[in-house]
Amino acid sequence: MGGALIFYYLMFAISLLMVVIYAYIFHKHFDANLTIMTILIPVINLGFVLMGSANTIGEALIALRLTYIGGCCVLLSSMFLIFNICGVKLPSWVRVIIVAFSAGVYATTLSIGHSDIFYQGMPDLAYAYGAAYITNKHYGFMHTIFYIMVGAFYLATVGVVIYSFFKKKQVPKSVLVLIVISISISVIGFFGGRLITHEFESLPATYNLGMIIYLIIASRLRLYDASDSVTDSLVEKGDTGFISFDNKIRYLGSNETARKMIPELQTLRIDHHIKDNGWLENNLLSWVKEYEKDNNNEQFYFERNDKIYLVKANRLLISGIKRGYQFLISDDTANQQYINLIKKYNTQLEDEVAQKTEHIIQMQEKLVMGMATMVESRDNSTGGHIKRTSDCIRILVDEIKKDNKFNLSDEFCNDLIKAAPMHDLGKIAVDDAILRKPGKFTPEEFEIMKTHAEQGARIVAKILEGTDDKEFMRIAVNVAHYHHERMDGSGYPHHLLGDEIPIEARIMAIADVYDALVSKRVYKDKMSFEQANQIIMEGMGKHFDKNLEIYYVRARPKLEEYYSQVDC
Repeated sequence: MGGALIFYYLMFAISLLMVVIYAYIFHKHFDANLTIMTILIPVINLGFVLMGSANTIGEALIALRLTYIGGCCVLLSSMFLIFNICGVKLPSWVRVIIVAFSAGVYATTLSIGHSDIFYQGMPDLAYAYGAAYITNKHYGFMHTIFYIMVGAFYLATVGVVIYSFFKKKQVPKSVLVLIVISISISVIGFFGGRLITHEFESLPATYNLGMIIYLIIASRLRLYDASDSVTDSLVEKGDTGFISFDNKIRYLGSNETARKMIPELQTLRIDHHIKDNGWLENNLLSWVKEYEKDNNNEQFYFERNDKIYLVKANRLLISGIKRGYQFLISDDTANQQYINLIKKYNTQLEDEVAQKTEHIIQMQEKLVMGMATMVESRDNSTGGHIKRTSDCIRILVDEIKKDNKFNLSDEFCNDLIKAAPMHDLGKIAVDDAILRKPGKFTPEEFEIMKTHAEQGARIVAKILEGTDDKEFMRIAVNVAHYHHERMDGSGYPHHLLGDEIPIEARIMAIADVYDALVSKRVYKDKMSFEQANQIIMEGMGKHFDKNLEIYYVRARPKLEEYYSQVDC
């Protein structure tokens, strides 16, 4: 056996060894192109062994056809592999065209010895360095196309590597350097060897060296792939369960952790639907329906054996196509217990704050009622005015809320009822001589009396200063300030006109006047309901808001019933 043939056998043995090594380090996330290259290189090297051992030109041509797999298939897979490493995505149709063209070029190599499209005529068989080789080769036009295709593969690969070196920050430069070395070796082996001699082929060594470099690249890329390393770590750690189903909810598989969390999986056969499998059907189908209804809802919980499990749902994607569902399950018991503890603590705090807030509100209301009662005791009314106006407001508001054309919220209505007793607080600033005068005021005295509206607004604002309920403060201030304004602008203190008067003050005006009319004062007797109603109705559109007339009319029977039962 000559030296050349020994070299070919050695290269073939090394390529087989690399297949064994690849099988040992193989990972499911390895690029498919790398697997294709690993399988084809021993086939190519076998072609060189058979060529070197050939006894006839026919045997040599069969071996020659195997060696052309390198240029047509291995170099193509190498290009696609580098594209994937560099993150360059080719459209599927482009890949199909390139693969089809390469396969077509290789198909023409089968015509060697039968047609002139790849080799013209029949070459001869010669011997050198103890091995056979093919000589007197005259190339046809398809061989030229073959060289052009190989050159295009090289140029495209080099272009992508150079672009990635300067533009792609997510591609490690150490990997790019290894790719450059591999490409350089391939170029030297493919073209350089032919320039030196046709009697001995250096390509087997070139392919083996390139494959060694690609195996190094593959092992390095696994370190850089965060998604793969995280997934593998989760699986290895053993505390995360994985379940997969296809689009028809047929079981595709799970890991041991998932089967421990959900024992029903242990009896479920691969490719079987989960129907009639009690727990799985009830829970997993609901997860799928909820996930499909709202993709933002990707998390679910279930409890088993005093454990709380978190389920994260995702679509099972294969080549970008939705082929099913994936569920990741983890024990979330400790986290949920912590969250429940925090919620319980927060609820306790909220209850305590609510109790203290309620206590403060009650104190505030008692203070307000105390001041209102004190003012009322200085006034010349018969007493009870502040309570009656609050009840009167409640009766009016109940009617307004029935059709709610004023769009009043429940909070607004409650605040108005609470604010009603504060409407006359400003009278505390009026001198007793005027406030308790039994007869009619002089013009000067009336001007002083009218100041109670602005004084009331100031006092209410001061009392409620710092309160968190700003809306209640606004309503209470407005009630005190504007309850003597009139719709025609003849009221006081600012002669507001129509809707310039806040709605709370317009409602308060009706309640305040009605109570004054049907109540006894030291300077007058109480009016009959008919007389009071006549005055109120005559004031609609002038003194009172005409839009509130319908609600007053509806409330009148309840007002008369109420005032018939109270001492006024």
